[in-house]
Amino acid sequence: MRQTRQVARPKSARSAAQVFIRPPAPADADEFLTAVRGSVALHRPWASPPASEAQFAAWLRQMSEPQNHAFLICENGSGQIAGVVNLTNVILGVFRSGYLGYYAFAGFEQRGLMRAGLSLVARHAFRQLKLHRLEANIQPQNLASVALVRACGFQREGYSPKYLKLGGQWRDHERWALLASA
Repeated sequence: MRQTRQVARPKSARSAAQVFIRPPAPADADEFLTAVRGSVALHRPWASPPASEAQFAAWLRQMSEPQNHAFLICENGSGQIAGVVNLTNVILGVFRSGYLGYYAFAGFEQRGLMRAGLSLVARHAFRQLKLHRLEANIQPQNLASVALVRACGFQREGYSPKYLKLGGQWRDHERWALLASA
C-alpha cells in the first residue's frame, strides 16, 4: 500500500478535479520506482518505464532536453503519482507537433485519472507550447490505451506495420492524433 501524504502543488502544476500534473524531479525517485515495481504486470508488454535509480536519472536528463517534456499525473489530495505522460520529439516551426507516451501505475488505473491527466497535458501542449498536433502510436491489442485516447478526443489516422521495436520485436501500431482547436 502506498503511503498517503499531503503535497503542496508546485506553482507550475496544472490541475483538474481529480489530478494535477507537474514535472518530475530527482526527489520523486523513491516513490516513482516503488510504483514501477508494483506495476510490472500492468505495464507488460506495453511500456518499459525507468526501473532503477540510474534509469530514472537518465529519464530525467532525457526529458530535460528542449524537445521533450515529462509530466507526472498526481492525485489531488494525496499527491501520489498516479501515472506519467511523456511528450517527446516536439517539433516547432510549421509542423508544431509532438509524440505522446504514457502509463498509469497500479491502483490508479480505471479511475479516470489518466484521462484527466492526459487532457491536462494536451491543454498545456496546445496553449503553452502552442503545438498544433499530438500523436500517440499504440499497439492495436492495447485496448486500455486505445480507449484512453479515444475518450480524450483523439482520432485514428492510420496503421503502421512494424513501427517500433519493443521487447525485441518489431510491433505494429495504430496512429492516433489530436489537433488543437482553431
